[in-house]
Amino acid sequence: MRALERAELQEKFPTKEALTTEIINLEAILNLPKSTEAFMSDIHGEFDAFDHILRNASGNIVIKIQDLFSGQMTPQRQKVFAFLIYYPADRIKIVQQHLTDPDDLRQWYLDTFRHLLEMLRYCATKYTRSKVRKALDPKFVYITEELLYGDFSTEDKKKYYAQITDDLIALHTADDFIIALCHTIQRLVVDHLHVVGDIYDRGPAPDKIMDRLMRHHSVDLQWGNHDILWLGAAAGSQLCIANLLRICARYNNLAIVEDAYGINLRHLSLLAEKYYQDNPGFAPKIIRADRQPNPAELSQLTKIHQAIAIIQFKLEGQAIDRRPEFKMQARKLLDKISPDRQTITLGGHTYPLIHGCFQTVDAKDPYALLPEEQDVIDQLTRAFVNSEKLHRHMDFFMAHGSMYLAYNGNLLIHGCVPVTPAGEMEGLALDGHLYKGKVLFDMLEENLRESYATPSQGDDLSTDLLWYLWTGPESPLFGKRAMTTFERYFIADQATHEEVPNSYYTLRHQPEFIEHILTEFGLNPTNGRVINGHTPVKKGQSPILADGKMLIIDGGFARAYQPTTGIGGYTLLYNSYGLQLVTLQPFTTRAQAIADLTDIVTTKRIVEQARARQTVAETDVGRRLRDEVQTLLSLLQEKSGGSEPSA
Repeated sequence: MRALERAELQEKFPTKEALTTEIINLEAILNLPKSTEAFMSDIHGEFDAFDHILRNASGNIVIKIQDLFSGQMTPQRQKVFAFLIYYPADRIKIVQQHLTDPDDLRQWYLDTFRHLLEMLRYCATKYTRSKVRKALDPKFVYITEELLYGDFSTEDKKKYYAQITDDLIALHTADDFIIALCHTIQRLVVDHLHVVGDIYDRGPAPDKIMDRLMRHHSVDLQWGNHDILWLGAAAGSQLCIANLLRICARYNNLAIVEDAYGINLRHLSLLAEKYYQDNPGFAPKIIRADRQPNPAELSQLTKIHQAIAIIQFKLEGQAIDRRPEFKMQARKLLDKISPDRQTITLGGHTYPLIHGCFQTVDAKDPYALLPEEQDVIDQLTRAFVNSEKLHRHMDFFMAHGSMYLAYNGNLLIHGCVPVTPAGEMEGLALDGHLYKGKVLFDMLEENLRESYATPSQGDDLSTDLLWYLWTGPESPLFGKRAMTTFERYFIADQATHEEVPNSYYTLRHQPEFIEHILTEFGLNPTNGRVINGHTPVKKGQSPILADGKMLIIDGGFARAYQPTTGIGGYTLLYNSYGLQLVTLQPFTTRAQAIADLTDIVTTKRIVEQARARQTVAETDVGRRLRDEVQTLLSLLQEKSGGSEPSA
């Protein structure tokens, strides 16, 4: 919420009485407890796990049920009640199947109304009545408020409330009322959601995640390196499109492109069929047993994978030549291949090539696209730029997203801040100007927004910078010196596969370095924190670094990373009592979770506990509200003839 300008306030509150009422309202809000923020990162298309975490509020709903109903409900009943709140429609069907006696079912409805209203009342205590009203289902605002704030102490009122609940059951609206209450509880338990990058790639349903986020009541997004590919594709970057399609082919996820976003891959498939054969080095990674392609599909995927990879390498060579300022000449590798296509010479060493598929590469002009390849990538670019659903999702990404975010003392960055081994800011030089630190982030965001606003198939700098964000040596979203995609496909020697990370990843263990980063971005180095995603926390490593000033919340949402992390991800909760890191188990399926009451929160670890419960006044919103109060007091003084009001 932004602070309203003086003229707006003057128009909105034209009388002394209106000004006085609003001052009292805002001063009261400033004394409410700070609401709960939740942080997630690196969701990578895993919609079911993501959706479950939103529904269970990172385990917060279970905690509130325990606080409220211990001694009234057994642990098993608490679990059943929690899953009713998570998945109300599904759990109601299960109850109706088991409770065949009408009296038993009616009693269940009455008990459930009472428990849900108690839960809602408990969750609403840190909010104004106005904010709770906005969270209620419009169809049930009147009924909910009557039952939520009612006085049950008199006999007349008891009969009044009993009639309301009886009518809900008799008029067959009890199910809808329960579902509405559950959704309101979910909404109030976590007030604001931060997604610290990488919604896209790896998993099968990033489009569903975007649809869910677009319905969410309060969210911000930081762009991750994988997200940039999709933003870039919508902006017309052929380099981003090629990388995006290669990754989708690699992880058997081309259905996202075709079915979710309506982009026809027929021309690419025909090209692949014409020039490429089966090649084990390009067989897709099968992460899910339920998504095993049949032999014909496997062959097609393998050929498409090769075709788009070669197009990518050619386009990258062209970009490197036209952008010498990117300093990526060492990543031009097609011209290093021997004439017989059997070896490649890199850094004075000659390596045998494996899984070669260079039949469309002209040794005399290795980075030139065949006319057919050019036609395919041009057709794909038009399809991406004109995909209505993709642009709907990317418009939301642009409206709610950023390269970084400073919020309530925390700095949210997906990847890193590029630095030298000594910890000094390093960056990218363009047109004689060196961009580093916060200025680098701002420049890259400005160019991203410019490129997205004017989609182009050309080779303008803003569009090329989108690809640089994906793979450039000074990209804050990539964070490594080079992306060794080519070597991983074609060279067996794993020493060539190494991707050297920026010194940031070593230095971020040191509190002094994190304080340096916080100062660069204008945050308080004493009590601020940096929150990162991007690098999965491996088994045995800690996500809490630099004496709690650095938190890494990529714990393995993506199934591809879970063998490395050993868990199903992390989320972070920041409420009036402090900061908690939540460890998650790998999610199975939605159906199994509902049937077996299988939750995925395993442990909560307190990162920082507030000495005194934090209030709204101590948040960014509180600071804006205090400014607004001062403006209102000034307006009130003018209307009072110059006498000095106080608040």
